[in-house]
Amino acid sequence: MTHPLALKTAGAVADLLANPATAPLGPDASLHRQHLAYGPTGIALLHVERAAAGLGPWQRAHDWLAAAARQPFTSGLDSHPFYGAPALAHTMACVTDHLPGTYQRALSALDRQMGTDTRRRLEAAHRRIDAGRLPEYAEFDTIRGLAGYGTFFLRRDPTGPDVRAVLDYCVRLTEPVTYGGEALPGWWTLSGPSGRQGDRFPGGHSNHGMAHGVGGVLALLALAARRGITVGGHREAVATILAWLDRWQEQTERGDAWPYWITRDELRSGRTDPSPPRRPSWCYGTAGLARARQLAALALGDTRCQVEAENALVSALTDHGQLKATTDNGMCHGFAGLAHIASRVADDAHSSTAGQLRAAIPPLLAAACPPGTVPEEAARSVVQDHNAGPGFLNGAAGMALALLAPATSAPPQTAWDACLLIA
Repeated sequence: MTHPLALKTAGAVADLLANPATAPLGPDASLHRQHLAYGPTGIALLHVERAAAGLGPWQRAHDWLAAAARQPFTSGLDSHPFYGAPALAHTMACVTDHLPGTYQRALSALDRQMGTDTRRRLEAAHRRIDAGRLPEYAEFDTIRGLAGYGTFFLRRDPTGPDVRAVLDYCVRLTEPVTYGGEALPGWWTLSGPSGRQGDRFPGGHSNHGMAHGVGGVLALLALAARRGITVGGHREAVATILAWLDRWQEQTERGDAWPYWITRDELRSGRTDPSPPRRPSWCYGTAGLARARQLAALALGDTRCQVEAENALVSALTDHGQLKATTDNGMCHGFAGLAHIASRVADDAHSSTAGQLRAAIPPLLAAACPPGTVPEEAARSVVQDHNAGPGFLNGAAGMALALLAPATSAPPQTAWDACLLIA
C-alpha cells in the first residue's frame, strides 16, 4: 500500500532542494556546511536515496556533495560521526554502494583518516577505563562517539580490525564501575543530558537514548552480531544492557515504555519519578529503544524479547498521550521518523506483531501529511521554518527521507539510516 500524499510531499521537498545554488537555505547555511545533521551532506542523502530508488537524478546528489566538499573537511578530535570528514564519508559511501568506483579516491582517504581518528579515540577511552573514571557520553554515543564510528566501519569493512576494536570497547563499556563507593553501569556519566553538570542531575545519569545513550551501543552490538561479527563477551554485553533496560521498564496505560534516563537519586531509590507521557522518538524514547531491543533479540534468537519490543512500539504508536507529545514531522523526533522506524521494525517483525505495526503506519503518515496538504506548500513551509530548516536530523530532507519507505512499503535502497543505528 502506498501513501501518494506523503510521496508527493517528499518529492516536493526534493525538488525545492534540487540545486544547492538555488535552494532556499537561509542565512546560516555556511555555518552548517560540515554537519550531517543540518548541512549539505545530509541533504545529499535525500537525493542519493531517491536516485537509487529511481525517483530522481543522481546529478542532484553529486551537486550537493560538490557544494559540501569545496573546502577541506575537519578531521581528528574536532570531528565526529555527524560533523566533518565522517559526515562526508557516510554520504559518499551511500553513493559508492550503488555507483561503484564513484568517489573512490576520496572515500579511501576518508576511510584511512577515520581509522586513525577511531584508534586515537579508542586509546583515550581505554586509558579512561583503566583509570577507573566515568565517560562523557560523547565518548560512546551515536552522534559524536564510538558507536557512530562503529556503524560506519561495520558497513565499509565489516571483517576489519576497526570494527572489532570498537566492539571490544563496547563490551568494556558495559562493565560496572565503582565510583564514590557506588556501583554504576560503565556508561554512567557525571553530566546531565546536555553534556554539562548541573543542579538538575547531581551525580550524573544513565542516558538511554539512541542518539546520546546506551541505546546506540546496544544497537551496534546487535547489528554486528546479526552479521556474524562478535568479540569476546559480546553476548554478555548485550544481555547486560537489556537487563538494565528491563530493570527500569515502565508500564503506561497502553504498554511498556522506557525512561529517557535514570538519575542518581532514582538509582538509589530503585524507582523512577513520575512524569507525563513523552514522545516516543528515535533520539530519546520508546521507538528508538524498541528497535534496538528488537535487533538485540534477533541477534540472540530470543523470540520473547523480540515480541515484547515490537509490542512496546505498537503501544507507543497507538498511545494518545505519547503521540500528543510529538509535535513536529521530522526524522529525529517527529511523525515521519516514527513512521520510518515502524517500517524498519515491521520488516523484521514476528508474525504476531507485523500486522499491528503495519497498521500503525498510515496514521503516522497522515499526521505528517494531513488530508488537504499541498505538497509544494508543505515543503516550503518546513524548509523555511526556523526550527526545522532544510537539513537531515530535524528538517525537510530528513522528513522527506523518512517518509519514503513507509509510504511505499518498500525498504530503503541505500544505507542512509545506518548512521542512526537502526539498520
